[in-house]
Amino acid sequence: MAFFVALVAFSSCAPVKDIAYFQNRVVDDPEAIDKHAGIVIQPKDMLSIVVSSRNPELVSMFNLPVISYQAGSEVVSGAGQQRLLGYVVDNAGYIDFPVLGPIKVAGLTRWELSELIKKKLLDGGLLSDAVVTVEFLNFKVSVIGEVNNPGTYTIEGDKVTILQAISLAKDLTIFGQRENVCVIRERDGKRTMYEVNLCDVSLFNSSAYYLQQNDVVYVQPSEIKARQSTTDDKTLRMTSIFVSGGSLLVSLASLIVGIIRLDQ
Repeated sequence: MAFFVALVAFSSCAPVKDIAYFQNRVVDDPEAIDKHAGIVIQPKDMLSIVVSSRNPELVSMFNLPVISYQAGSEVVSGAGQQRLLGYVVDNAGYIDFPVLGPIKVAGLTRWELSELIKKKLLDGGLLSDAVVTVEFLNFKVSVIGEVNNPGTYTIEGDKVTILQAISLAKDLTIFGQRENVCVIRERDGKRTMYEVNLCDVSLFNSSAYYLQQNDVVYVQPSEIKARQSTTDDKTLRMTSIFVSGGSLLVSLASLIVGIIRLDQ
């Protein structure tokens, strides 16, 4: 208990430069914000594509059915929890769209795909007033390490920053390293790791400031936490040794006493 109190007291004395965010910020000096182009569609993504028109009978052929869950089984209609079926992008980057057939979607943003489908419907004389809405159904990011609520979070829309992801995880713990937060990204068959310094405003210009689908944000533990874990581990091992040794001594003493009593 005394060790824990001393540790907390020591950690509370950590320099502000290791804790505070945006330390070199400039106030009352507006700067231009780079426009977020949106994430691009990749193989294995799941997309919701809904076509709308003034003629509901015409658009029905272009929309997937809504699946309802009832009593543990899937049915096409009825009461219960409903889920819109999605299009899974294959390894070649295509989806098979009703009537239009295979469409190459990988590398496009959801807005670009929306315009592409509208153009195909118009050029094919299928719909003259189509409204196409595209959404990601599997946009998730994971936040692990020294945060208060690690986990995988589903993102609505297609825009989330590393700060928003950390907010979803209830911020870093006092033991989290803020100077080198790691973002792990897999794309086009390659894995890239980025380091982001939350204490410096340069993070706004990082390639990892806007997260992409399936990114992993890892917050490393500070040296204090690492030393604490090592100390706790050693203490646990020593305690186990002492308990085992004590049990052995008690067993030996009981054996000796038994032998003495038999001799008497």
